[in-house]
Amino acid sequence: MARRLRKFFVAILTILSLGVTSTTWAGPPFVTDDPEPVDYQHWEVDFFSIYNHAHGSDSGQVPAVEVDYGAWPNVQLHVISPVAYDRQPVKGMHYGYGDTELGVKYRFVQETDSCPQVGVFPLLELPTGDSGRGLGNGQTQIFTPLWLQKSFGAEKEWTTYGGGGWWYNPGVEHRNFMQIGWELQRDIGAHLTLGGEIYHLTPSAVGAGARTVFNLGGNYNFDEHRHLLFSAGRDIVGPNQFSCYLGFQLTI
Repeated sequence: MARRLRKFFVAILTILSLGVTSTTWAGPPFVTDDPEPVDYQHWEVDFFSIYNHAHGSDSGQVPAVEVDYGAWPNVQLHVISPVAYDRQPVKGMHYGYGDTELGVKYRFVQETDSCPQVGVFPLLELPTGDSGRGLGNGQTQIFTPLWLQKSFGAEKEWTTYGGGGWWYNPGVEHRNFMQIGWELQRDIGAHLTLGGEIYHLTPSAVGAGARTVFNLGGNYNFDEHRHLLFSAGRDIVGPNQFSCYLGFQLTI
């Protein structure tokens, strides 16, 4: 595991050492989030898909849409509406509407030269997917994280963010669990940002193990309103052999 972690961080630093610009970007396509809300009275709309592969089974969301709105200064409203799929060797393939995610992001500390910005982003996972077909959790989940973010460098070309929190995960054989993670990224030229994350999940079910996951990815800005988001990775510890995210973002 230590050897894999060393290779992961070497790969990140190699990718990130290539260029400079002044764009700030955080959050999707990574699991680790940030405290920076959408600007007041502005929108971010992400059309995306997620794919996970683990020992002969496949799952994910195709397609899904995330909508974020800056409802007040430093406050963002959030919703994800997905179509989910699950393929198991014995149970076969199932496809249908998944669990709906609602959230509110609130930044209560602004970033300064010496201080990171800090915010909370509680999430509510509604059990709108059919858990019997592998399309949802079957119970309402709640996530209560704290996130921090700091930009640095001569032109603020580097950004790092992370944190974590506690998942309330009720249900038979379910366990409440912790999620923590950190991300590092750098702007490359005028349009491209590249970065990587590593995050950890404690066991979420009786008999399940903990997971430690890495992803590499970034975004490409076609212009100030249109952006391509992408990432891929796998579990360092855990069942997932490959995971990826691909999305198209509109900022309005």
